[in-house]
Amino acid sequence: MIGVNNKQNCDFKIVYVYEKPADSKNNNNEHIPAGIEKIFDCSYKSCFPYVNGIKDNAILYVGLGECSSFKLTKIKDIVAYSIKQLKKYKAKNVAIDLSLFLKEFGIYCIGEVVLGIRLGLYNFKGYTTSKEKTDYDVFLKGYSQEEEYIINVEKNLALNLSEGVILARNLVNTPANRLTPIIMAENIRKLGEDAGFQVEIFDEKYIVENGMDAFYTVGGSSGNPPRLIIARYFGDDESEDITALVGKGVTCDTGGYCLKPGSSMAGIKGDMAGAAAVIGTIYALAKNKVKANVVVVIPACENRVSRESFIPGDVINSMSGKTIEILNTDAEGRLILADAITYALQKEKAGKVIDIATLTGAVVNALGFNTAGVLTNNKEFYQEFKKGYKKSGEQYFQFPIYDEYRDMIKSDIADVKNVGKNYCGTITAGLFIEKFVEDTPWIHLDIAGTAWLETPLYEYQATGATGAGVTSMYHLFSERK
Repeated sequence: MIGVNNKQNCDFKIVYVYEKPADSKNNNNEHIPAGIEKIFDCSYKSCFPYVNGIKDNAILYVGLGECSSFKLTKIKDIVAYSIKQLKKYKAKNVAIDLSLFLKEFGIYCIGEVVLGIRLGLYNFKGYTTSKEKTDYDVFLKGYSQEEEYIINVEKNLALNLSEGVILARNLVNTPANRLTPIIMAENIRKLGEDAGFQVEIFDEKYIVENGMDAFYTVGGSSGNPPRLIIARYFGDDESEDITALVGKGVTCDTGGYCLKPGSSMAGIKGDMAGAAAVIGTIYALAKNKVKANVVVVIPACENRVSRESFIPGDVINSMSGKTIEILNTDAEGRLILADAITYALQKEKAGKVIDIATLTGAVVNALGFNTAGVLTNNKEFYQEFKKGYKKSGEQYFQFPIYDEYRDMIKSDIADVKNVGKNYCGTITAGLFIEKFVEDTPWIHLDIAGTAWLETPLYEYQATGATGAGVTSMYHLFSERK
């Protein structure tokens, strides 16, 4: 629970302090006891617990480093750090002093504080029988009476956004046997009922009847049949513009007949992180009643091996009418996204499209685990998205598009082939999807490196799913004027 209460007594209070410049004679942290200041340098992500013997109050001083280098987007990280430090003390409730953040960044720092608390305390409980409680109540303090109302408003908005991120993390962390396409579809239906967005689910018969051959080629041979999941949120009745968020929903990806190596098998349950991201986004948009019209399209399926599975050398059709030469069955995500985008354009009349997917290992080789890849055909649309991800603190890198890259996926026997050369893999994968976007403003996000981490890079992350993409896509819509 996160409360707003200046008068709440707590086991611990967290106070944030800047590092004093070496040449400064001024003490900018007057509330730090003199004895502590001599031994605590306030460097970034350092802390010092202190107990006032007179008042019997426990305080955790947390260093922010130099004032000049501390930015708004660091608040989430430092708050998550400080919350984690208190786990060792078994505190039941904690107060966070907002006064420094409010002074430096204004009222809208509250969202970052709340995200830091919620995501810093996140732990996928999984399926253990342990009933150990690891969370505790947190109270926000250090504000004026005039600020209390807006702080509560910002807190509630951020709680809904954090819930969207946590939903995405939980979906990705769920084992494949507990999140088949059918189970995912029903889970999303329940989320829609809770948040207030429409959900429509189509079975394999609909998929086949509507010519979604590329999608069905991947998922049709599994014992767990595919589902096309559509979620709609229309929060702007003054506009007819619709943006489609298309998320790759491969709930189990063995690689098909181009079987993944054993070392990669542990992560095959997470190949639906794109689907998780778009659901987390629409959930937060709906809960916060953001003025936007969004349709989510999720082609949910499994890529398994059976006697009916597709194989290299096959030529398949697609909903758009284009034919596809299959060279690698582990390049299946782009196939299902192709049909999902065509569906979004033809059936949902989307005027803009963002697709998001754990699409290529090549993006990890290029950018590592802290930056996602982007391709786009529209500068204006990308600038809007850029404002969103700058607000979120996520990092993206835009790859170039040239005709020489498009030539790499030309096929001699079909309209396009599903892989290019052994290089430029992130670019050619994105350009495969471009073939099905036509002239619609489009952004492609490859989150293969950022959606899952064995070793967290930031304090608000945990081992496993990160919820990549949710905050950036949410802010794309929430920041629009």
